[in-house]
Amino acid sequence: MSDGTAEADDVTAEYYTTDTERILAFEVDGRTAAIAQNSEGYAMLKVRPSADGDELERYYGFDMALDHAAELLGTSPNDLPVPDAARDMGM
Repeated sequence: MSDGTAEADDVTAEYYTTDTERILAFEVDGRTAAIAQNSEGYAMLKVRPSADGDELERYYGFDMALDHAAELLGTSPNDLPVPDAARDMGM
């Protein structure tokens, strides 16, 4: 179930929840990256190449996770749109 989307320039972000996780997935020019956190919202953030991909790294802070996601997408973290529902991700 999608809880929010946002777009900026060519970057699309979708925030949604599953039974076990909160997911913030990005897509730009066919490249993807995702940030995941447990559904309770208190665990470290996991950066993945896609929403269902293998974990690449874990971060406490949302800013660091966004930096890594932007690197995977080949863009600046400042260019990543974040839906309002996802703004409280991180510890």
